[in-house]
Amino acid sequence: MKTSVCEMMGIEFPIFAFSHARDVVAAVTKAGGFGVLGAVGFTPEQLQVELDWIDNEVRGRPYGVDLIIPAKYIGKDQGGLDLKDLVGMLPEEHKRFVEELMKKYNVPPLPEGTLHHSGLLAWSDRAAAPLVDIALTHPIKLIANALGSPPPELIEKAHNREVYVAALAGAKEHALRHKDAGVDLIIAQGYEAGGHTGEISTMVLVPEVVDAVAPTPVLAAGGIGRGRQVAAALALGAQGVWTGSVWLTTEEAETHPVVKEKFLRATSKETVRSRSITGKPARQLRSAWTDEWDLPENPDPLPMPLQLILVAEAQQRIQRSASSSTSRANELINYFVGQIVGSLNQIKPAKQVLLDMVEEYIDVVGGLSEQLAKLSD
Repeated sequence: MKTSVCEMMGIEFPIFAFSHARDVVAAVTKAGGFGVLGAVGFTPEQLQVELDWIDNEVRGRPYGVDLIIPAKYIGKDQGGLDLKDLVGMLPEEHKRFVEELMKKYNVPPLPEGTLHHSGLLAWSDRAAAPLVDIALTHPIKLIANALGSPPPELIEKAHNREVYVAALAGAKEHALRHKDAGVDLIIAQGYEAGGHTGEISTMVLVPEVVDAVAPTPVLAAGGIGRGRQVAAALALGAQGVWTGSVWLTTEEAETHPVVKEKFLRATSKETVRSRSITGKPARQLRSAWTDEWDLPENPDPLPMPLQLILVAEAQQRIQRSASSSTSRANELINYFVGQIVGSLNQIKPAKQVLLDMVEEYIDVVGGLSEQLAKLSD
């Protein structure tokens, strides 16, 4: 299972685990994989705390940080607009619709004194810069950008600290732009993936990207949660896999309990690509929330980051009330997840998920070797 990426990153298994939960990141890294902390939801102060904790847990073993600095968003030319300016751009029609949705599903307001989330997060060059600076003061091995090519300043700063840079690509042309930008590792993410994803399947996308960007190493992403899928990814020319959804039902995951139960019951057909949370197409579990935004009589989602700001408080209210017997918030609540959700039917420790993948990979490769031996007889 050793590949060039294993040597590059100093890891035993070429399995990268993206998660917003620091416990998942640390568990996978300590088990021989490569944990990657999704940092977009943290303030600089929170990220400092999270990375300090991970450093203490992994004791020098390699891990990474993932940011989201989109190539296109409202206010991109200004490096990101202020929250006040963005709030002023929200149409009244959209604000009314969100509040009507809360009333329809009996989702109560937040209790007085609750800290409201703005929804802006670090979705811009300017907002992400402090997170980049904090991440690079820690012994990370990789920094990744999930939407578009990383800004030149990020690549320069990372390389000056001897930190590798990765970027996700949903099409061959995206991967070529990443290579031209100077990234060290390209993640070919297929249509099946959770979160922001394109329209080309993993089986088709990975070999296209591998051929287009060689010799830059490629990780396969999208629909990968089993050892047989790891084997398939390596057969397609990838040097490893980038996984995310498979960790959402682990013991250590940050997933809301109601959502975790939904994941455990869901089939692979119960996800949709929707702009209803971020403003960009992102695969997530289908729910009343995505259905309501799809209805033709309701307004279309706004561009990023306006949609994030529009729905931030509503999402906070939904998560707070999803377990309540007096609200229908459980019908609305969902989360980003890929089509692999149909295979997520058991809660396990993250370490066990990783080792199960490795064991199945070994069995699959062994079986293929036996088949080849028979063919040569």
